Amino acid sequence: MLRVVVLGAAAGGGVPQWNCGCPVCRAARTEHPELRSTQASIAIGTDGDHWFLINASPDLRQQLIATPQLHPKAGQLRMSPIAGVILTNGEIDAVAGLLSMREGSPFTIYAHARVLAILKANSIFDVLAENNVRRQPIEIDQPFEPRLPDGSPSGIEILPFSVSGKGAWYLEGKVHPGGNDAAGDTIGLRIKDKSSGKFFYFVAACAVVTDELKTRLAGAPLVFFDGTVWRDDELIAAGLGNKTGQAMGHIAMSGDQGAIAALDGLDIGQKVFLHINNSNPALLRASSERKMAERAGWQIAADGMEIVL
Repeated sequence: MLRVVVLGAAAGGGVPQWNCGCPVCRAARTEHPELRSTQASIAIGTDGDHWFLINASPDLRQQLIATPQLHPKAGQLRMSPIAGVILTNGEIDAVAGLLSMREGSPFTIYAHARVLAILKANSIFDVLAENNVRRQPIEIDQPFEPRLPDGSPSGIEILPFSVSGKGAWYLEGKVHPGGNDAAGDTIGLRIKDKSSGKFFYFVAACAVVTDELKTRLAGAPLVFFDGTVWRDDELIAAGLGNKTGQAMGHIAMSGDQGAIAALDGLDIGQKVFLHINNSNPALLRASSERKMAERAGWQIAADGMEIVL
């Protein structure tokens, strides 16, 4: 049995964002606290005792407090059921939470070599001593089985694959610690329970839905997909920024080239948007955008959401 817990569903900054007074953030602070969401991450597990995180958001400590499955076992002074963290990119909202895991519990970081190079180049991540926190490189289109702390197999198979995207924004105009080849900056994951054969896809960042990606996702029982913005010029139109979704490496939900249209007709069992920006009107339950997404068969992820396959 494959269990998935959404630790956070929001894009960078969360909802409400600390310095934002947009309609969604205002509503989240006042009459609609249910809109509040932490930055995107999920936990996966098959045995109820060991869990792996997909990305470690800056809100990780808050997320762990809110998730009983990830609490230390009663009667043990120092332990964690978290056996590892799989990183899909090197953005701040995917890696900063690692710094909240520096208190000595062993686990493994699984990431593409380009993302591991970013961690190595930044000495602040040295607080995660490598004799206690292993850093395991993963390769595109090469499945791997993350290990439990005692070295035994987890029973989970993870297949990383490339998706269209961008490198970490804070490296724009700078030399990338991992070199010039951009392959590996943004990846998706197929996550499979080896015992039951159940699987799902996790794609938290994606700039374009290619034919190859459509073929990969077709017929999947569950897909978590990039839901950052509703429309490509959303931040500009709202006066919240000067970049389009495409410029940030994120496809829009709507439009002829958006995720809803691109993934329509692929016989996906359950379609869930996550990594949703505070600017996105689909967060508002009464909005026309939310209703349009739901009519197309999409769910909007929320913190604490749990799915069992």
